[in-house]
Amino acid sequence: MTDRPLDPREHPYRADLAASYLKGRVEAARFADGEMAKVTAGVLPLYRRPDLEIGRETELLFGERFMVYERAGDWAWGQNQSDGYVGYVAAGGLAAEAGAAPSHEIAVLRTHAYTKPDLKTPPVAMLHMTSRVTVSDERDGYCRIDAGGWVPRRHLASIGAARHDIVAAARCFLHAPYLWGGRSSLGLDCSALVQLALMHGGRSSPRDTDQQERALGHKVEGGLEAAAPGDLLYLKGHVAILSAPDRVLHANGHHMAVAEEPLDGFLARMDGLGLSVTTVRRA
Repeated sequence: MTDRPLDPREHPYRADLAASYLKGRVEAARFADGEMAKVTAGVLPLYRRPDLEIGRETELLFGERFMVYERAGDWAWGQNQSDGYVGYVAAGGLAAEAGAAPSHEIAVLRTHAYTKPDLKTPPVAMLHMTSRVTVSDERDGYCRIDAGGWVPRRHLASIGAARHDIVAAARCFLHAPYLWGGRSSLGLDCSALVQLALMHGGRSSPRDTDQQERALGHKVEGGLEAAAPGDLLYLKGHVAILSAPDRVLHANGHHMAVAEEPLDGFLARMDGLGLSVTTVRRA
C-alpha cells in the first residue's frame, strides 16, 4: 500500500469499495470494475457524500462520461472521465453509454434544444458550453442531437475545431454569477472558469485550484513580473486570469460574479486579506 493517502477527489476509493485499478494501492472491502454512463442532464451536481443538504463539489455537463462504481437508491458514486473528479451524483441524471461518439460541442454559453427545428416549439433541454453531443440530422438551420431535441446549427462546433484563446473564452462568461462548485454560465467558481475556458480551446484541465496549481501547463519562472496575458495567477484557494498586462479576469466572491478589473486593485484587495500570488502558470 502507498504510504501517502491518495487524494479522494482524484481516486475512487472508500473503506468499503474502490475501483479495481487501485488494487494494491488502497485498502477496501471490495473492488469494482465500474460501468460507464453518460450524463443526460444539462447540469448534474456532484457531491462529496450522498446528501443534498451539503454544498456541491463540482458539476457534470451533458455528454460527459461518468464511471459508475456503485448505485444505491437515488445515487450513483463514481468518477468523471473529463477531469477525474470523484463523488456522488443523482442516478437519474445518467444513462447507459450507447450510440455514436460525440461529433460536436456547444460553442456558446448555453442553448436550448427544441422539440422541432423551429424556435417557436417548446424547449426540451438547456445545454452549456463545452457539452459534447452527437448530431444525427440537420434541417432548416438546426441539428438533431442525442439530448432529444434540435439546437441551432450556429451554436455548435465540430469537436477539434479551432477555438478562442483562454482570455477570449473566459470573457464569454463576464457577469455570470458566482457559485461555489458551479461549472456553467448559470453559476461557476474561479477554477471552473479556468477549466471551461481551456476546454473551449480544446485543452483539458484539473478541476480545483490546488490541482491546477500543481499540474496545469508549466510554472512561469519569475512569477508575476514575468507573467503575460493568458497566464494564470494562483493564490491560496483562488485563481485569476491575467487578461491584459494590467488587468485580471476571474470568478470571485467579492463581485459575486465573473469580473474583469485592474490588476493593482485586485492585488491590493488580496493583500488586505493576507493573500498574495504564489504561482504563475502558463497553460
